[in-house]
Amino acid sequence: GARQQTNLCNESLMLEKLPACGKSFEEMMKKVDSKKWCNLTEFIIYYDNFTQCTEREANNASCFWPNSLTEGFITGIHKQFFSNCTSEKIHWEDPPDEILITLILIPVMLTCAMITLVVWCSKRSDIL
Repeated sequence: GARQQTNLCNESLMLEKLPACGKSFEEMMKKVDSKKWCNLTEFIIYYDNFTQCTEREANNASCFWPNSLTEGFITGIHKQFFSNCTSEKIHWEDPPDEILITLILIPVMLTCAMITLVVWCSKRSDIL
């Protein structure tokens, strides 16, 4: 039968080539104001190029992508550029009592008015 050839992942080659992707991404990120590094829309094309580069280098070394080594490399890039980008947690507060009471009473009053209207109309069905 046919002999199947398997290509083994050349991790050394991949690790040798990945820094070029990081260097290219670093050069592209210099075009973006560092205050805008947390806004993905400012550099999405650069990040896409970086991701494609890591995938291409992994594939050239006969490695799957993503793999633990590329993930570690990408995590390092994230730490370098995006470590200050934390998601701000929203602290929810109740509205002031006046607004809260109004927001509660309006539906209660409307419900009472609708019930009253239905009862009144059902008693007066002979006229309608």
